[in-house]
Amino acid sequence: MSKSIKWALGIVAVIAVAAAVLYPKLVVTLPPDGAQATPNTFKGTYGGRYTEMFQIGGNAITKDLAANVYNTWGLNGGDTTRDSAPPALLDKIDVKEMAKQFGMLAVYKNGPRLWTLDWIEVEMGKEVDFGGMKARWVNWLDLRGISTEPGAADYKNITVTRHTKFGFNKGTRISVLEDPEGNPWVMKSFSLITFPDQNFADIANLGSRLKLPAGWKFRSVVLEQDLVLTPDSTGTAHITQDNFGNTYDRAGGPFSNFKP
Repeated sequence: MSKSIKWALGIVAVIAVAAAVLYPKLVVTLPPDGAQATPNTFKGTYGGRYTEMFQIGGNAITKDLAANVYNTWGLNGGDTTRDSAPPALLDKIDVKEMAKQFGMLAVYKNGPRLWTLDWIEVEMGKEVDFGGMKARWVNWLDLRGISTEPGAADYKNITVTRHTKFGFNKGTRISVLEDPEGNPWVMKSFSLITFPDQNFADIANLGSRLKLPAGWKFRSVVLEQDLVLTPDSTGTAHITQDNFGNTYDRAGGPFSNFKP
């Protein structure tokens, strides 16, 4: 066998070994933590503090990524304190260490946040311990083309799969984004992540501070009837964020009981 052939075979062997080592780290299957999800109802949620934790998997080579989303609401003493993501637990989470522990491509901390809705009906799955802070599976998130970097989701249409109802009572003041096509998006979650000095009490005046893209509008509305946000018949919902990281759900059509 010639030296050149031996050299070529050696290179192939190195590539094969490297692929065997790297492939499990670059392609990760999400655990089926929503398989045994059961219905839960929470009332009096308005202003309550929580966080979401993402376990991110999929194919890092093709960037075909997805996430299991876990929510802390109803755990970590929040039933009495209305804070299910206390700083003593949330601030000490090392997301890189969590990714190694769970064998994920990445783990992302999406909080703290405050609820802007009055009640929730949600199917919750497996409870997971994120370094001392507990959270339960609530939905699957399509991350194709979406980064978890701050600002990457601003005014983008993001698809989630879940079985939920988000309720706003008559008389509640809601915050609504309207996109260029006239679709309303209702804020469900007030972010304290990038701008922790956001004033929850001044939420009605948020529109004057937003950097709205061309054709987008913001309005603050006091509801004259109960509003319920739902996924469509396939379990698909659409979310977006403003440039302060506040999260909104698409409303109107199959996504709510009326168009606010």
